[in-house]
Amino acid sequence: MSTAVLEHYRDDGPLAQALRAGGRFVKIPPFLLVGAGVAGLLAVAAVEGDGASDGVVAGALAWLILLAGISSGRPHTDRFAWSVPGMLRVGEYAGLVWVASNAGDSGPAAAFALIAALAFRHYDIVYRPRYQGVAPPAWLQTAAGGWDGRLALAFGLLAVDALPAGMFIVAGVLGALFVAECVMSWVRLSTRPVSVYEDEEDEGQ
Repeated sequence: MSTAVLEHYRDDGPLAQALRAGGRFVKIPPFLLVGAGVAGLLAVAAVEGDGASDGVVAGALAWLILLAGISSGRPHTDRFAWSVPGMLRVGEYAGLVWVASNAGDSGPAAAFALIAALAFRHYDIVYRPRYQGVAPPAWLQTAAGGWDGRLALAFGLLAVDALPAGMFIVAGVLGALFVAECVMSWVRLSTRPVSVYEDEEDEGQ
């Protein structure tokens, strides 16, 4: 799998892109950086549970965003680079559930609603290039916010006591946007001119 494809699968947002330059000064493979970030988040979530303070949650999320963001600036050429997108999905989804669980009993339901929308997004990232030959548009990437932007947004909603309602709203808006844009991409594909193959016998006639 090429480096460009792996970087596309990462689904980086503005925070990770801002940290990309830091990868030039860290000579550690991306999978180790992302793995350390995800492991730290999971460890804190397991210890603190749904009673973590906002400061603890912010620190764990910042740890993941910092390490995984820096990893985006490293070449994804080592033998374990294929694991990076999957680990980022684990970190994002687990982070969303943990943040939401700190908002009360309805929090996890809101997190799973958002994860359902994101699962569609990540499926589209992988399979649209395979079946349409093009990646989702750049504006959709910006609107989606990236894994890092969504984690930061989730914490912001927690900090201002806007969970779970805010996360349900985000899930609905993003889900509708992802599905609508994907459907339109297939509609546009169906209207493209289709080249007709003619064999030599037909050409002779």
